[in-house]
Parts: sequence; C-alpha cells; structure tokens
Amino acid sequence: MTDLTHSTRFARSGRARFDQRLESLPTNILTLIASIDELKGRWTASANLHPQILGRLKQSVLITSTGASTRIEGAKLSDSDVEDLMRGISMQKFKDRDIQEVKGYFELLKSVFDSWQSIKLNEGTIKHFHQEILKYVEKDSFHRGQYKVTENKVQMVDAKGNIVGTIFDTTPVFLTPIEMQELVEWTIKANKEQKYHPLLIIANFVVEFLKIHPFRDGNGRISRILTNLLMLQAGYLYMPYVSHEKLVEEKKQEYYVALRKTQITFKSEKPNIVPWLTFFLNIILNQSKQAVDLLNTDNVEKTLSGKQLAVLEYLQEVKEATPGEIAKKTKVVRPTVNQVLKKLLNLKKVERLGMGRSTRYRIV
Repeated sequence: MTDLTHSTRFARSGRARFDQRLESLPTNILTLIASIDELKGRWTASANLHPQILGRLKQSVLITSTGASTRIEGAKLSDSDVEDLMRGISMQKFKDRDIQEVKGYFELLKSVFDSWQSIKLNEGTIKHFHQEILKYVEKDSFHRGQYKVTENKVQMVDAKGNIVGTIFDTTPVFLTPIEMQELVEWTIKANKEQKYHPLLIIANFVVEFLKIHPFRDGNGRISRILTNLLMLQAGYLYMPYVSHEKLVEEKKQEYYVALRKTQITFKSEKPNIVPWLTFFLNIILNQSKQAVDLLNTDNVEKTLSGKQLAVLEYLQEVKEATPGEIAKKTKVVRPTVNQVLKKLLNLKKVERLGMGRSTRYRIV
C-alpha cells in the first residue's frame, strides 16, 4: 500500500477531529435539540398563514436581518435606514461601504430565501456567495470570490465600529484551501449519512468556517447567510419569517465569547464545542419559539369584518396614511376606521405617528 499524501492524511485527521467534537455531548445539548425539534414540528403541522402574511413577514425579515448582520460587523445603518435604501431613498449621510454592504447582503439573502431548494453546498457556492455579498463594494473587487492571500484575525467591534480586541487567530493562508475542502466534504458526508443531528452538523460548520475565516473580508456575513441556507435545507422552514441575524445581534457579546471559548480549544487534545453549541442552539430555540408564536397569536384577518379587513389591507399597500385617507380610499365610514385603528394598535399590528390632524398610521 502506498503512503497517503500529506493532504489526504490531513483531511482524514480533520474529519476525525470533527467527529470527536460531536461525541459524548452533555444532556443539556440534547435537551435543547429536542425542544427545537418539537417546535419545528408544531410549525410544520400548523403553518397555515396566508401567503400575503408570509410575504410581508419575509420582506420584514430581509430588512431586519440585513441591518443586524451588517451592524454586527460595524456598519451604522438602522433597520429604517435599510428599508429606505431598498426603496431607493438616498443615504448620503452614511459611508459608501456601509451602503454597498447592505445592498449585497439584502439581495443575497433574498436569493437564498427564494431559491434554497436548488442551491448545493460546495466551495463554488461559498465563493459565489462571497462574490455576491461584496459585488457593490468597489474597494473589495480584487478579492471577491477568492480565498484570502494574507493572514487575518477575528476581531471584536464595538457599537461605534472601533476594534476593541482580537478574539482568536485564524487558519493560515496556506492551509485555508485544504481546511475549507475538508469542512465542506465532511458536512456533505455527515448530512448524507445522518450520523449526527442536522443542528450539530450546521453548528460545527459555522464555528469551523469562522475559525478558518477563509476570506479577506465578509466572513461573518457569509456565515449567517450559510446558516440560513443550511437551516432551510434541514427543514427549518421558518427561517425567512423570524430574523436569525437579529437574535445574534441582540446577544453580540455572548456570540463573541462563545466563539472564543470554543475555538481556542480546537488545537488542544480535548476540543470543546459545547460553549458554541449552547449559544447557537439557544438562538435557534428562541427563533423557533418566535415562529410558533406567529401561529398562536391572534390572526388579525380572521377577527375583522369585511370593512375592517379593507382598512388593514389598504395600510398594507401604502407606507402610511391618515384616518381620512383610509376612509376615502376604502369607502369605510370614519368611525369604523377609528375603531379598526384602535384595535390594530392594541394588537401591535400598526403604529401611530404624530398627533392631532397630522396623525398617520402604518403597519409595524
């Protein structure tokens, strides 16, 4: 028998390393997975929301997720700014780079939400995602879709966009192609063999991808795009309706701590993925609960009369409107309009802007 090549020996040791991480996990990890899958089952069995409602939720999540994911990396745009940008409103007060990054993320995430069933996980897809996410960022044109050629580090960014510390060192440039090939091949094989629960496979993929940090820039955003893709392909079909990125942003410090605690053990004899699994699975559990809450909350369309429903549908079509405009366009008398608006306010489906004659309402 001939000796194995260096790369083959390395790949085998890498696959064994991934397997080692996911063996003998504590009970709390298995409990989290069971809770998530129970909620997943409830969503699958009861997801009978009207397509129009799902469409609005998806559009809202695209905006929220884009804003959150880019802010994690130091961008300044609020969700409202992202929405204005997608409407074509000028954003001259922000850096060109922030605007360019937001457009790339929004369009790529939308593509994943719309086409996840036909997207195959491979290195070509990952490089294509990198090209797409940076396609508007002019200064990054030279390295779009290409693995890094200079060393990089994972650094923590504060709310002002300042670097406040290095979290960990990443895979060296010369090992990046090997480790990416190894990671992708292991993930495809693990999914096919079903040796591990899909959530464990996805969590390992994400934490290893971020450890490798294969690109010069955009790694964090790509990891969250890939999380959405892999979760959808694993059957967690509520991903487009509750923002995964927003939940991560809300736990940003815990996110960095979990990554560091896990990734600093990867070179030791006893790698410990539990800190990352605990963080990741709790994020997914929260997301699952919010998805099921969408089914459990009062379905507004079912509780309104025909005239009341006309008011709601009109508000869904416009950015905002006064009670008088609503009454005129829907041909619903003003007192009924006022009653509906009060009900929608109580249900937190609309919000009121301004006071007196200038009062306007819009969908939340």
